[in-house]
Amino acid sequence: MPELLTNPIIQSSAAPFLVGLVVAWILFPIRLAGLAAGAGFLAAVWMIGAFGLTPLTATRKIVVLAAAAPVLGVLADLAFKPTRVTVPVLGVLFGAGSIWVFWSVLAQKPTGEAALLGAGIFALVLWTVVFTVSLRDQAVRAGAAGLFLGLGAGTAAVLGGSALLGQYGLALGAACGSFLLLAMILGKRVIAGATFTLTASVAAMVIAAGAMVLAKVPWSSLAAIALVPVAVRLPLPEKWPAWIQAFVASFYALAPAAGAWALAWQSGRAA
Repeated sequence: MPELLTNPIIQSSAAPFLVGLVVAWILFPIRLAGLAAGAGFLAAVWMIGAFGLTPLTATRKIVVLAAAAPVLGVLADLAFKPTRVTVPVLGVLFGAGSIWVFWSVLAQKPTGEAALLGAGIFALVLWTVVFTVSLRDQAVRAGAAGLFLGLGAGTAAVLGGSALLGQYGLALGAACGSFLLLAMILGKRVIAGATFTLTASVAAMVIAAGAMVLAKVPWSSLAAIALVPVAVRLPLPEKWPAWIQAFVASFYALAPAAGAWALAWQSGRAA
């Protein structure tokens, strides 16, 4: 059993999927099935043995920021009624948080380069949060977006040379996949909310940004991943069962994610 739990494949796929599915199933009656994303991701981090705050490296800050997302998501869903301002405010907040995550790296670069890099990361996080959290009332589209945001970031990180960030991203994708499975089964009874959409968007883009800053993933891969929540907005057969809608939405999301993988692979070959 210990050997099974230390297997990277189990840590980044089966375990976060099962944890996410259990959490989603237990909490969906109180409209918090979206905690599946955060629970599955953090379960993988724990199994990998990456919990801890000292020293507070950029990689550990990624986990801290990703863990903060479901907390604020729950507050947004339960403590107050979201308005039009809520989504961009959350995007700005976590965009600024992403600068904090990579501050130690940015501080070592020339001022102009650091400003350009920081502004780019901020903009991509803001964009992804806004377009994903606005799907909070559409569980199938949100689930498909979360699935391929995670898989997109994780696979790109692996291709870019970061095994740890790759595991993080794949685990996030697996956890989001468990939520999508529940939405396929139960349909509109499942609510994504800001709890799910904020976690998926923040964690995925900060992982992808980490793979760019700390490994060899190109800017273009991040831009492709950021198109995932846009792609799932394409038309769905609304009168068809939820499971068919989920497959169609996932197919839409696969396209930009696959583009991100191809760009990361080409960049790795060139390097």
